[in-house]
Amino acid sequence: MNKWKGKSKGTILGYKIFVYCIRNIGIKSSYFVLYFVATYYFLFLKKSNQYIFYYFNKRLNYGFWKSKLSVFKSYFIFGKVLIDKTAISVGLRDRFTYEFDGIEHLKNLLNEKRGGVLISAHIGNFEIAEHFFADIDFDCQINLVTTDQEVTVIKQYLDSVAVKKSNIKFIYVKDDMSHIFDINAALSNNELICFTGDRYFEGSKFLETEMLGKSAKFPAGPFLIASRLGVPVMYVYVMKEKNLHYHLYARVAQVKKRDAQGLLNSYVQNLESMLYKYPLQWFNYFDFWDDID
Repeated sequence: MNKWKGKSKGTILGYKIFVYCIRNIGIKSSYFVLYFVATYYFLFLKKSNQYIFYYFNKRLNYGFWKSKLSVFKSYFIFGKVLIDKTAISVGLRDRFTYEFDGIEHLKNLLNEKRGGVLISAHIGNFEIAEHFFADIDFDCQINLVTTDQEVTVIKQYLDSVAVKKSNIKFIYVKDDMSHIFDINAALSNNELICFTGDRYFEGSKFLETEMLGKSAKFPAGPFLIASRLGVPVMYVYVMKEKNLHYHLYARVAQVKKRDAQGLLNSYVQNLESMLYKYPLQWFNYFDFWDDID
């Protein structure tokens, strides 16, 4: 068994290579480098391959060879997403096009002046959302709730090369629960709180529900907090389409007070609809369903 430990894959050397290629040969030409990177991952990351193969083969019911090919494609698209995020950070935002699906829900949310909760997932490229929000006069502070384990030299490096610094603030989860005060303070300022709801790691509280036909564990925090705050909750994803085009989805969640399990079930149903539409863009390379020896 290999559960997520709170840290994501990636090295600072890889990002430095991305930045060099983007600046010297362009975005699309940089994608060519990914054939070598994806091939390396496909050939040598045995455990990661096993887990994502299981997702395609057992949960999406792909055949053996389609699942194998999908593993390679998943790595390749993940690389594209990282290159895109890096390119936008170093000042190439104008090379991308985008479309909004449900942006009026976000505007209505802000008009209520109560703040709001966004729940996303490790699919697509949510981290670039703020760059698109700026283009539609979506002037709102986003606070990303995360763990200390996810603070890496990679983020520090990307900040150092960024032309426009990120406006996203981070609220770090603490054992003493003091992050709850930070969340309430942000909401009182009509700011947005963003969680990712699809990565549970050992030792934390969890809820369970069925996803893609099999029960899985999810972090309890996002759903407990969101169901108790009494503010609007939305599911938001930024998905990569063909070429340099992105599609932002925003959907209103139906939340009953203190019904964390109900919110989780709703979230998973919404997440499944995205996975069926973008099966290659779910980037959880670990034993998500705890079903592999």
